[in-house]
Amino acid sequence: MYNTPMTLYNWNTHPREQLNPQIARKVIHGVNMTIARLELAKHAVVPEHSHVHEQISMVESGALKFFLEGREQIVRAGEALKIPPYVPHKVEVLEDSVVTDVFSPSREDWIRGEDAYLRK
Repeated sequence: MYNTPMTLYNWNTHPREQLNPQIARKVIHGVNMTIARLELAKHAVVPEHSHVHEQISMVESGALKFFLEGREQIVRAGEALKIPPYVPHKVEVLEDSVVTDVFSPSREDWIRGEDAYLRK
């Protein structure tokens, strides 16, 4: 059991990181998971990539087209998509969107700044 205190975060005041002109994020890293709230402009693209993390993407507003395992899947507001670890995937943003992504384990690569694929 962890002896760390409970921590309250507020997305409205949490630091925002502009990754490129079309993608911004706010991130909370836990011991075993990372949660990110992304603001994605229409026509933005997250290039194909893969990672050790299991990922659940929940679309709060807008619409995204995911490409994975030879399939295309449109995910709209109120829907969520689970992406298994190591599966290459790409995203095209169909509408201005707000998305919450949950990753397990924690995104140590983001903490180290190894996220160049998002900064292009």
